[in-house]
Amino acid sequence: MATATVHPNIALIKYWGKRDRDLNLPSTGSLSMTLSHFATKTSVVFGVDHDEVIINGEEALGRPAARVLKHLDLIQPGRAPAKVVSTNNFPTAAGLASSSSGFAALTLAALKALNIDHTPAQASILARQGSGSAARSIWGGFVEWRRGVKEDGTDSHGLHVAPPDHWNLNMVIAVVDKGQKSVGSTEGMLRTMATSPMYSAWVSSWQRDLDQARQGILDQDLTMVGRAMEASTLKMFATMFTSNPPIRYWRPASVAIQDEVAKLRQDGINCWWTMDAGPNVKVLCEPEDAPAVADALEHHVEDVHTLAVGGHPVVED
Repeated sequence: MATATVHPNIALIKYWGKRDRDLNLPSTGSLSMTLSHFATKTSVVFGVDHDEVIINGEEALGRPAARVLKHLDLIQPGRAPAKVVSTNNFPTAAGLASSSSGFAALTLAALKALNIDHTPAQASILARQGSGSAARSIWGGFVEWRRGVKEDGTDSHGLHVAPPDHWNLNMVIAVVDKGQKSVGSTEGMLRTMATSPMYSAWVSSWQRDLDQARQGILDQDLTMVGRAMEASTLKMFATMFTSNPPIRYWRPASVAIQDEVAKLRQDGINCWWTMDAGPNVKVLCEPEDAPAVADALEHHVEDVHTLAVGGHPVVED
């Protein structure tokens, strides 16, 4: 048995689309910030009577359970039956990156329980095959996920850009809707790739955004990071809006918050927004500005969370 506690990450430079669906190889590179406070805690026990998956206190059935058990099969083919118990302290499947911490925690707990030696990069490759964004949650702080070029995916894994204490930033999260998304990320990506006329432009333009954001992190330049982040986010959603049929995760409150962030910048507060595949909005800012940002966002939603840069996973017997 082993237990892993892992923080989710929010992509500052986005991943959307796959060059290989089976191996979860991305069409673009990406770069993220690991979040504090939000976490997935997953325990894995091998050698039980039969496979069982418990998520947030309820037995998982169907596809959610199948994804978990398939991932264990990947880590150790021919494995013994296993019981998996996983809990999130934040909404699941609501565009708050629960799959990033979920599959990273499952990977790290299973590797520990099985006494399988591994490097962080090897764990990242395994986690990626459960959920792409999980490749980045193997570390705290700021993490790049390499697109890679090899067909077997061995060069597509996370790279640690900067540790948690490199830069004291906050991310203010406005929860527009806690419910599950109407269109799952995998389905949305496949539809976008197949039907959006903007998709090729998205794939050809990500490198500049990533390079700019990475340098901005190393230089602790929030404006440089923020501009690249908003550009990446808008381009990603442009591919969704132009899919057939369109994918519209945004809600009226999502747009109102984007406008609020623009107004805050006009008033001298250096803050920048991003969104994942869902309606919730995340705003990057300096800690001294976080109270003013949170106060502005509270006018539009009921739940606002202010999170710092998250630490590395904790794995124990």
